[in-house]
Amino acid sequence: MMKMNSFKVIGFTCLSFAIVLTGCSSTKTAEPAAGTTAPAASTAAATKAPEPAKSGEKITVNFWNPFSGNDGPFMKKIVDNYNKSQDKYNVKMTIQPSGDYYKLLDTAIATKKGVPDVAIMHLDQTPTYIAKDLLQPLDEVAKSVGVEKSNFPAATVDYSTKDNKWYSIPLDIHPLIMYYNKDLFAAAGITAPPTNRQEFVDAAKKLTDPSKGIWGAAMPTFWIQNFLFPTVLFQNGGSFLDEKGNIAYNSPAGVEAVTFMRSLTTMKVSPPTVAADGDFNLFQQGKSAMHFNGPWAKDAFDKAKVNYGVAQVPQLGTVKQAVFGGSHNFIIPKSTTDAAVLAGVGDFLKYVSSNSIDWAESGQAVASKVVRDSAAFKAMTQQQTEVAKEFDYVQFAPKVLNWGPISDSIWSELANALQGKKDPKAALDDAAAKSTIAMNKK
Repeated sequence: MMKMNSFKVIGFTCLSFAIVLTGCSSTKTAEPAAGTTAPAASTAAATKAPEPAKSGEKITVNFWNPFSGNDGPFMKKIVDNYNKSQDKYNVKMTIQPSGDYYKLLDTAIATKKGVPDVAIMHLDQTPTYIAKDLLQPLDEVAKSVGVEKSNFPAATVDYSTKDNKWYSIPLDIHPLIMYYNKDLFAAAGITAPPTNRQEFVDAAKKLTDPSKGIWGAAMPTFWIQNFLFPTVLFQNGGSFLDEKGNIAYNSPAGVEAVTFMRSLTTMKVSPPTVAADGDFNLFQQGKSAMHFNGPWAKDAFDKAKVNYGVAQVPQLGTVKQAVFGGSHNFIIPKSTTDAAVLAGVGDFLKYVSSNSIDWAESGQAVASKVVRDSAAFKAMTQQQTEVAKEFDYVQFAPKVLNWGPISDSIWSELANALQGKKDPKAALDDAAAKSTIAMNKK
């Protein structure tokens, strides 16, 4: 725990890293960046320990999530199966548009109208909502149904714990991964995906074929840089914040990361310019051999019938292996006070913790150890098990208030650097200055 200059810090951990909302969009890749600020704290009374529903009653539990993309049907299947599995509770699922999700949630909380009983929240959003006293601790609910912290990766549990109170139960962890075109790899005589920078560059050069319009790796200029830049930054031994909580991504580690990414264009293994979603489209069309994205991209590539493989992100940095990731979590708003409804929420969360294999079908590596240890999950060798391997070194966003607005300036300046419009150092310095201003706003 540490303090930042005129800014409240909930804590900082090197195993804390998530910048944007991910995996919930109706677009091809993922949803736009987070940055909404939670409203003033609710004055709801303290909640009671959950009680079982009375015999013969069917309690409605309102559940919100932002899974408005390809992942929505997978969560619907979980909810439908839960509702069929028992006759005490009925979970009513509402999918809100991913881009407006937090605005809608904030409005509901502020007006006290239509507030969900349980909802999905991205891990990096929880510090702000916890600080504003909008979430209730889950300890009693979890204990009453036998949901144990030990069933989930410690990094996620620690991130949403404050003053020894646990505020969110993780559904998944979604780190950056690398997709590669098996047909193009075979044609180039490459038998395995690269594991480090040199192997990556060598493969990209072999895979690039200008006569066929094929690129070794289309370097994204815009979206997914929100995952790729921090991944290389951390692999270089850098971080977003220094030990005193000041902006630090414009360090030599950050500059080296941007310089390397830009170099793929000058090496001519990546197109000179890549429009938004351009890297995604090229991979889907078989015109790019290696592509960075999140687990949520699986469904789109399956439908496009791309013969792809999935691998852990190579160590593109110079110091260590690391990967940026996010996490979808279940939270209970503080306004959920009805004991019978809380019992239903607990029962639903207990079900999901043991039956999230359907969520894994979407391409995600689920957080529940019980599910990851199951034979059904271990049989998912195409992607999910590869994603789970990155859990050992995944890092999330700095555990600070309003990280979205603080980090917003990074992405536009990074685009300038990657398009050759600005020197990498100058771009990161300009971004850091804006982040510092945003950080010091009260």
